[in-house]
Amino acid sequence: MKKWIGLICLLFTCLIHSQTKVSGIVKDTDNEVVSYASVYFKNSTEGIITDENGKFYLESNAKYSTLVISFVGYKTLEIPLTQAVNLDMKVVLSFDNLLQEVKVYAGKTSKKNNPALDILRKIWERRKKNGLNMFNQYQYDKYEKVEFDLNTIDSAFMKKRIFKGMEFVFDRLDTSRVTGKTYLPIFINETLSEVYGDNTDGKKKEVLKANKNSGIGGSSDMVNAFIKDLYADYDIYNNYLKFFDKDFVSPLSRTGINVYNYVLADSAFIDNKWCYNIVYYPRRKNELTFKGDFWVNDSTFAIKKINLEASKSANINWVKEIYIEQEFEVVNDSVFLLKRDHMMSDFSFSKKEESKGVYGKRTSMYRNHKFDLKKPNDFYKQEVYDFDQSAYTKEDEYWDSNRFEKLNKSEKSIYGLIDTLSTIPKFKAFMDISTVLASGYYEIPKWKMDFGPLFSTFGYNDVEGIRLRLGGRTYFGPNDKWRLQGYGAYGFDDNQFKYGFSAKWLVNPYKRVIIHAGNRRDVEQMGVSLTATNDVLGRSFASSSLFSSGTNDKLTSINLTTVGAEFEPFKNLTLKMNFSYRTLKSASNTFSLDYFDENGQIKGDIKQYETNYTVDWTPGRKTVGHGVERLEVDLNYTRLMVNLSHGMKGVFDSDFNYQKLQFYYRQPLLIGGFGRMFSTLEVGKIFGDVPLGLMGIIPGNQSWFGIENTFNNMNYYEFVADEYASLHVEHNFNGRLFSRIPYLRDLNLREIVGIKGVYGTVSQGNIDMNASGLYYRAPEDVYWEYHAGIGNIFKCFRLDFSWRGNYMDLPDAKKFAIKGSFGFYF
Repeated sequence: MKKWIGLICLLFTCLIHSQTKVSGIVKDTDNEVVSYASVYFKNSTEGIITDENGKFYLESNAKYSTLVISFVGYKTLEIPLTQAVNLDMKVVLSFDNLLQEVKVYAGKTSKKNNPALDILRKIWERRKKNGLNMFNQYQYDKYEKVEFDLNTIDSAFMKKRIFKGMEFVFDRLDTSRVTGKTYLPIFINETLSEVYGDNTDGKKKEVLKANKNSGIGGSSDMVNAFIKDLYADYDIYNNYLKFFDKDFVSPLSRTGINVYNYVLADSAFIDNKWCYNIVYYPRRKNELTFKGDFWVNDSTFAIKKINLEASKSANINWVKEIYIEQEFEVVNDSVFLLKRDHMMSDFSFSKKEESKGVYGKRTSMYRNHKFDLKKPNDFYKQEVYDFDQSAYTKEDEYWDSNRFEKLNKSEKSIYGLIDTLSTIPKFKAFMDISTVLASGYYEIPKWKMDFGPLFSTFGYNDVEGIRLRLGGRTYFGPNDKWRLQGYGAYGFDDNQFKYGFSAKWLVNPYKRVIIHAGNRRDVEQMGVSLTATNDVLGRSFASSSLFSSGTNDKLTSINLTTVGAEFEPFKNLTLKMNFSYRTLKSASNTFSLDYFDENGQIKGDIKQYETNYTVDWTPGRKTVGHGVERLEVDLNYTRLMVNLSHGMKGVFDSDFNYQKLQFYYRQPLLIGGFGRMFSTLEVGKIFGDVPLGLMGIIPGNQSWFGIENTFNNMNYYEFVADEYASLHVEHNFNGRLFSRIPYLRDLNLREIVGIKGVYGTVSQGNIDMNASGLYYRAPEDVYWEYHAGIGNIFKCFRLDFSWRGNYMDLPDAKKFAIKGSFGFYF
């Protein structure tokens, strides 16, 4: 009885919220599914395109009596709707042998004599003369709402033991108007802002006026960073649209003719403007493309309405569906401005229709446009510190008055969700586990500290044997002005205790003035990075040989103390000064750091004071948070760094006087539709004579895993240099090539190619000082290697095959190597 009552209530709810609802599958008379067919309500502009499997779902707040289904090569079918809800319809289309307007070849439209392409070319000609591009300056108000929802909620799911005691959350269930699936809202983030732009010099600025969020993970900066990266701005007129770090081909792209099929499907008045309706769908599977339709004005050739749905076969992980719709309003009879932008993504471990996942929805609305109001030159200057506490403390009355649209019942309920769930022990345990997996730390709120990182607890190398490590940090919240961090470790073979400790304090948030100090006494694999780092607690992955080839006995015992300061005078430009003192000695009986001192005596220990100056410029870098530590949204930004180190003999009884000059340049490059290229250039020189412990060691890699900016076919200490230039270039095609190969494309693998090279020399003075027994070999004939990799194996594993290009005759030379790496990428 309860089952029938629940079903009746569900149908009644559907009738209230949606006057007309239809779903089903479209096939032809040969029982083959008809992909990308147009499904729309008669005498309306509300419609959808069937997916690759011929399935569709469409709902409207209006009441309609006829459903129309059409596709080139088939007769248009009109289906009477006898009731408001018509689900699981079986539609059969008949072939139309008389259709001659657009030639169709196995579902592909001809590139000749196609009126849809003539209209598309007009769009290209006018795209820089439409919308905001028509004005020198512009400004408008913006409201953005981001929501996450658990989807595909059924009775079996609600009865799971994990929800015992939390059944009340399912009172908030709603139904998606895009997919027809039930969902449970769990997070909401609302933002009100003012946007300003100047087309004469390409500047843009968004001023936050108010922000409010609640739900599972609502207070986490990691969630906010995810949102910021997930929902970047895009322009449908661009050739490529970037989502989830992937370049999708826009249906309005100049290269769209080679990627999409276009069909002129209809024409009608929309807001008193005559518009053409063009349906598009991909020519091939597994490419980063969409299917959908758009309405375009017949005189301005500006888009009035468009919807995009990513191909289910697109080579993208963890995302089952992407749906986008945009509506434009007409201003002054000829200006088309974006009025509403809605994007919905379905995140899931599987792309199967019945799989459960999480909807990520963003709705942006725009109004109060003003034009050609020029701002002062310094208005668009990026501020280092733009945090306004008042924007996050607006009262409910403010939001009720300023939201562009009211929240529905399920959205309102999220604001009280966390307060209720936080009282349930089972939910608190679930959140603790989620936090550990995401950050690597176990939070202890009572002590205001985190324990971890847990993934560094266990290690092994040839000197220490089994190594256990325990660490922690203070944590009052993501925007702490100061932080203490430390660890202790013990090696069971060398029977020695190691430790590290650091302290950071954000003195001035407006220019991010930070002072820091720390000390570390540990065993480490030196020479795994050409460019110096001032991270006192940093320890290379190569210091552990748990998964490595060959011996890992060339370890150094280091005692490092640092004191430093940094500040950010301009956005993403950081100036650093660091003072350090270190003692170095070999940690192994089979490895030596010996050198001849100025009296010709052999010494093994090194004592050295060093002053370090760094200029670090990262244009385009996006961060989240305003505390002493911040989260980076992604790594897709340019980095230029110049580092000058000055070793001073005699200071604190230091042994050497020298200068090191280092330059680092990293450049990611999106090559629209063909993946992403990363290139890294490192150049450096040491002025003065130094022993092996202070030399430039060309970074080898003896682990089983890939390590950034190391050489896969090179052993530790195989090459040294006091003057060097290194270049690493790698390109990830993101499956562009494999998607053209039958059977292989179904695996959604991704192809990677790369080449690395280094040139270096060693001065005679440094050669004469060496007493370590290690032969100083410099890559004077440029050392190089190349690799080819296959990524996205099981969605999380990458395998690289690397070949050495020269120096084949050296002892223990690795001519071929296989490296693996794990990572979760879209």
